[in-house]
Amino acid sequence: MRFSTLMKHPADWMIGKNVNNEVVVTSRIRLARNLRDLSFPGWAKKAERVAAMDKMRPKVEALKVMKNGFSHELSELEPLQKQVLVERHLISREQAARGQGSAAVVDRGQRLSLMINEEDHLRMQSIRAGLRLREAHQLLSKVDSALEKDLEFAYDDELGYLTACPTNLGTGMRASAMLHLPALVLTEQIGQVLQAVNKIGLAVRGLFGEGTESLGHLFQISNQATLGESEEVIISRLERVIAQIETHETNARLKMLEDEPNQLSDKIGRAYGILGYATMFDSKEAFSHISLLRMGAAMGYFPEGTMQACDSMMMEIQPAHLQLHAGAELEPEERDIIRAEILRSRLQTLTAPAINIITNDIVGGSEITGDLNFENE
Repeated sequence: MRFSTLMKHPADWMIGKNVNNEVVVTSRIRLARNLRDLSFPGWAKKAERVAAMDKMRPKVEALKVMKNGFSHELSELEPLQKQVLVERHLISREQAARGQGSAAVVDRGQRLSLMINEEDHLRMQSIRAGLRLREAHQLLSKVDSALEKDLEFAYDDELGYLTACPTNLGTGMRASAMLHLPALVLTEQIGQVLQAVNKIGLAVRGLFGEGTESLGHLFQISNQATLGESEEVIISRLERVIAQIETHETNARLKMLEDEPNQLSDKIGRAYGILGYATMFDSKEAFSHISLLRMGAAMGYFPEGTMQACDSMMMEIQPAHLQLHAGAELEPEERDIIRAEILRSRLQTLTAPAINIITNDIVGGSEITGDLNFENE
């Protein structure tokens, strides 16, 4: 599959059909693996990295799930193309900075992505829409088992899988979920929730992982420790915490609708109006307005399909996607203008929010009181 073909098709997890992804947008499982008796990529010389890639890449491409997939060495891609893959969460920012000896292999549905010679020899990840960590894990486990028949991974009976970063020792697994939490942000409860999450050893990151900020009220929550715990224990704990955060976000939305329906309608209506008429947007502002539309869609202000349209817009307006759309590198101000043009065009296809039909006869909704404690969940 060519890069242009990959870009024509939205990822399966972006569409979110028949899946509840109003709060939990995506689930992701990532496994880190290294070849036995070979230097980790960060220590290997170029010739060693190329040799390792040549050993792994054919095995990955031969996987049944990778039939007619996308496979490219990163040195063959333009910087803009690599950044687009980052924005689609198919490769990491760290791998995008690498060149010869690194490759990316992605299945047609963009559910499965294998990064060759990132920080580890193999970084395998599976992404699914909604809270479906177990489905993502099941798919990745099959891939891991299939590759282990042909590739000898570095493993220690006491430490587990050996990885470049000590925090990945053991299972080598990172489980994470991307959550959309606008109501907790607007009601100023988000700090309390995130503090409680940090207390139990889970990590909270921005849209693109470690070191990035939250855009569009999107937060990524994942496990930090992988040593001494089974994959089942890690996933079960994360599922419980994510489900509780989802409940708090849902309650916060209902509380806003119950206590301040006019203010809520105003926020959603203003976001729709601004997106439909503004002539310049930076990423942060655009994401914030789209986030409010997405929340409104989940709460019944818009017809079915609007939430998926919001997810597509969030992808389309990111810097690399904008420049790919324009066919040229753009200065920040040029990107802001084109971003607004795209959003105005998309808003023309969306039905205006049905402010007058929203009622207050919804049971439930409460503020968070006291300290949150996920440890016993």
